[in-house]
Amino acid sequence: MNEERTEIGSLGEFGLIEHLTRNNETRQASTILSVGDDAAVIDQFGKQTLISTELLVEGVHFDLMYTPLKHLGYKSVVAAISDICGMNATPTHITVSIAISNRFSIEALDDLYNGIYAACEVYNIDLIGGDTTSAGKGLIISVTAVGEVTPDKFITRSGAQKGDLICVTGDLGAAYLGLQLLEREKKIFLEHPGVQPDLDNRKYVIGRTLRPEARVDIVEWLATQEITPTAMMDITDGLSSELFHICKQSNVGCVIYEDKIPFHDEMREVAYKFEIDPTACALSGGDDYELLFTVNQEEYDKIRFTEKISVVGYITEAGEGKKMITRKGNTHDLVAQGWQQDK
Repeated sequence: MNEERTEIGSLGEFGLIEHLTRNNETRQASTILSVGDDAAVIDQFGKQTLISTELLVEGVHFDLMYTPLKHLGYKSVVAAISDICGMNATPTHITVSIAISNRFSIEALDDLYNGIYAACEVYNIDLIGGDTTSAGKGLIISVTAVGEVTPDKFITRSGAQKGDLICVTGDLGAAYLGLQLLEREKKIFLEHPGVQPDLDNRKYVIGRTLRPEARVDIVEWLATQEITPTAMMDITDGLSSELFHICKQSNVGCVIYEDKIPFHDEMREVAYKFEIDPTACALSGGDDYELLFTVNQEEYDKIRFTEKISVVGYITEAGEGKKMITRKGNTHDLVAQGWQQDK
């Protein structure tokens, strides 16, 4: 297969930036000046600005043996803007910086940026800057996300109150199992290069790993329903770890019900195939990019009819600890192991 390969050195740093941003589009009215000068200029028209940065390192956060560069570009953006959503705000802009070794060609970087631009289109955000530099080996990606919110309407982790309902979006644990599948197939391939991957009928869990989505739709839905969470964050390190963060910052305890944690059917099937407890995947897996938030009990009637959100428990006083009631009705202390890949 004679794929064209253009060496990065043939363009130089500024030539590379110009090449990668040649098709960059502006979608936000708040973008006054985008790529091309020393700095970008944005005007948020009286909104408050949120800023968050995500750093992804090859060999730590992603493996290019099974991660297409286009998917990686998309996921890098999702990882950054998910933090903006986790504060009940709307992402508007990103900057992308990369450190690259000479292992990568211009065509490979085009694939990466095609994924970045696809995410910009899906989430209606503007790429307004970044930087490129050389790396001794591998690939490092840093994405800074900028978001906007009506003044003082951002939600932190510290506002949960006793009696509040604990809510999660979507389903949990599938991304962790997708990673286990990909790692298994990688191991088989390295031992037996001629063996074809066995990933049939596993599109959902693989997709949750390689191409997750940020829950901008939930931020919009909460606004239309006039629901203001009391505490909020995104779920990247597993449900239990994130609950521990909210409980610590809010000085409260919690009770969650195992049978209320949302699972996808395919996730449950794969978990049983790997002989892993699906609940453990949801509590201690990672990379779900769903949202965890608490609301006053008065909001229950607005939430219970949407399939996007599950009420999984309630907030208690700090002295009552952090508990989970199992399907059999037993009560256990909640343990936060977190997402080990990021630790």
